[in-house]
Amino acid sequence: MKLVPKSPTSKGPASNFTGDVWVDAIAAPQGSDQRMSVSRVRFAPGAHTAWHSHALGQTLHITEGVALIGTRDGTTIEAHPGDTIFTPSGEEHWHGATPDDFMEHLAMLDNADDRADTTTWLEHLAPGEYRRPDTT
Repeated sequence: MKLVPKSPTSKGPASNFTGDVWVDAIAAPQGSDQRMSVSRVRFAPGAHTAWHSHALGQTLHITEGVALIGTRDGTTIEAHPGDTIFTPSGEEHWHGATPDDFMEHLAMLDNADDRADTTTWLEHLAPGEYRRPDTT
């Protein structure tokens, strides 16, 4: 057993995020037989990711605020504290805070064999893609 020192909070890069986003690494593989990474990610109101996908999928657990998660087919899910969202391997998606609320989630994923292939970052959202779900 060992105490893993806390990594400093990092700012989400503008190449991958719109708005202010902060990332705290919680867990990373400690040996060659481990793949899981966990981060606490905090989004300012209106902040969100660019389109991206994960080689082995991703689980998001909302801990605070209201989250929006969107997919290429136009589906947008609104999630609240305690909700968990699973995105399958290769599914292109985005996630972030609503325009009115801060949002925090735990992001959990398994690293690909080549860690550089774990997340594929794509383009930023086009106008109209960042939106709340239709409630009609």
